Amino acid sequence: MPLNSLRALLCTCAALWLLPAGAADEPSSDTEVWQGVRATVFAGREIVESNEVIEIEAPFRAEDAAVVPVALRARIDQTPQRHIRKLWLIIDGNPTPVAAAITLSPEAGRADIETRVRVEQYTWMRAVAETSDGKLHASSKFVRASGGCSAPAGKDFEEAMARLGRMKLKVENDAGSAAAATLMVSHPNMNGMQMDQVTRHFTPAHFVRRIEVSYAGRTLLTADVDFALSENPQLRFQFKPQEGGELQAKVIDSKDLTFTQTVAVKGGALASSK
Repeated sequence: MPLNSLRALLCTCAALWLLPAGAADEPSSDTEVWQGVRATVFAGREIVESNEVIEIEAPFRAEDAAVVPVALRARIDQTPQRHIRKLWLIIDGNPTPVAAAITLSPEAGRADIETRVRVEQYTWMRAVAETSDGKLHASSKFVRASGGCSAPAGKDFEEAMARLGRMKLKVENDAGSAAAATLMVSHPNMNGMQMDQVTRHFTPAHFVRRIEVSYAGRTLLTADVDFALSENPQLRFQFKPQEGGELQAKVIDSKDLTFTQTVAVKGGALASSK
């Protein structure tokens, strides 16, 4: 091998060795799907790529593609002067890339959202935040997972339907700080891609499509979601229980079935619904 060629090869190997683990095999983040989402959902508006306002957290390689944990972490507080008013979770490689669109109130205290999603193929995941000044900010992460959208349900379908709509709402907080609340909904969240292993027929789509949360009569967040959310959807969020009041969660599914759960919250107290 000519000396110049050998030097070039050694330089290339050294550069790859210095990259973070897995970075060398990551495809370009400027995917065709992302270009389409930017043109349609965001009307071609400027989107600043950084982790200074919002940061997405997801595993490098998912253990289970049908239950992939993902968190949207706000890097600014929710104040009347400046806050995140809307969040989007985008999964490029899924059948429908916009997994969630979440509208938030300044009273949330912090625009942190955690959930679990299905991932169909190796993909870029993105968190996009719109701040109160109308600017858009995005954070992205490449996730290695596949087959999650077509994976069979984890439980017997009849058993799952018997528990349909059962909800649990749990609140954890320290006095004087923002509270962390977790909403859990018993729902098969079928997307129409799962096959019944007995009949060999595809199970019709039936999934949670909207979540509304209020506290003391004021809306905290509304989330328009699709079947990317895992079976038995779970949503973790924050709010400020300053004066105490009732925390209410309302869930609407694709068949317009509505389920609600409420829990009384005292400022600085712990609470949960059964």
